[in-house]
Amino acid sequence: MSVTPAGMPAEGSPAPDFALADKDGTTHTLQSFNGRWLVLYFYPRANTPGCTREGKDFTDLLPRFEALGCTVAGVSPDSLKSLCNFAQKQELAVTLLSDKEKDAASAYGVYRMKKSYGKESPGIVRSTFLIDPAGILRRVWSPVTVDGHAAAVLDALELLADS
Repeated sequence: MSVTPAGMPAEGSPAPDFALADKDGTTHTLQSFNGRWLVLYFYPRANTPGCTREGKDFTDLLPRFEALGCTVAGVSPDSLKSLCNFAQKQELAVTLLSDKEKDAASAYGVYRMKKSYGKESPGIVRSTFLIDPAGILRRVWSPVTVDGHAAAVLDALELLADS
């Protein structure tokens, strides 16, 4: 098990529940994914360079995730309209969920104080959770560096799905 920041659920614990709408307005809960692996990644804002690269990286690897029985869902505080535009403009195939009130981000411990240009303010810390088909957190990455991250998550899933 890796060490997770304070307030963040630890590997081996049950994943916090959530109820979030996707870009089409359909509500998804943790139970919606029961029986499947779930990559739940939190990102700060749609249509920014890092968030776009992350979404594209997960989209490029999506067929390999799906072959292992895994859904990939990105969560941000963006509006449904923003998510719809983001998915369309960037040709993203992953599920995008809106957490406008930051309830899920708070439950997962990713909405916290961040430093940017020497100033502290609350925001989403880019983080990823790999949740098994029974709803247990198997891997946690936080904070995340975008380059190579989607491939690292896939590698972890391949190891865990085979065991």
